Amino acid sequence: MANKPNGKDEKSADMWIELPNLWIAIINTLGIPATHMLLAWGSTRLPQPWFRKNPEETQQKRALQQFLIEKVFHIRSWKKHLPDAAPMFKGFPKATMQSKEPAYLRSFIAETRRGEFSHWLQMFAIPTFIIWTPWPGNLIVILWAVISNLPCILNLRYTRQRMCHFLHKLSSP
Repeated sequence: MANKPNGKDEKSADMWIELPNLWIAIINTLGIPATHMLLAWGSTRLPQPWFRKNPEETQQKRALQQFLIEKVFHIRSWKKHLPDAAPMFKGFPKATMQSKEPAYLRSFIAETRRGEFSHWLQMFAIPTFIIWTPWPGNLIVILWAVISNLPCILNLRYTRQRMCHFLHKLSSP
C-alpha cells in the first residue's frame, strides 16, 4: 500500500479506529450477536403501553403494505423459518396465536410493534461496528444488519396487519 503524505498507508487512512485484525474478528464475532441480544432483551423490558399507541393508518397504506409484503416479498413462503426470540427473554411469544379474545389480540398487536422497534434498533446499531472493520468487512457488517433484521420487520408488519384485520372483524357486528 502506498504511503500518503501524512505517513499513513491507504488502509489506515480509511479507518476511524485502528485495531489488529484478530481483535476486530473477536469484537465483531462476540459483539454483533451480543448487540442483537442486548437490544432484544432491553426491548422486552419496556412498558407495553408504549407500543399500544399508533396513529391510524389509512386503508390505502395498509393495502399497499400488504401487497408489497405478500406479492413482492412472498412472505408466506419464508416466514415460518424466522425465529421468535421473545420467549427466551420471558417476552410475549408471537409464533402462534394463543387466543381470539380482543384483549389478547391488542396485546399481540402491541408486541409486534415492540418486536419491530427492537429490530429497527438492531438494524441501526449493528453498523456502528464498521468504525473499526476494514473494507470489505464493513460492507458485510452492514449487509448482516439488514439481512438479519429486515425479514423480521416485514414479518412483524404482516402479522400486525393480519391481527388488526382480525380484531376489526371481531369488533364489527
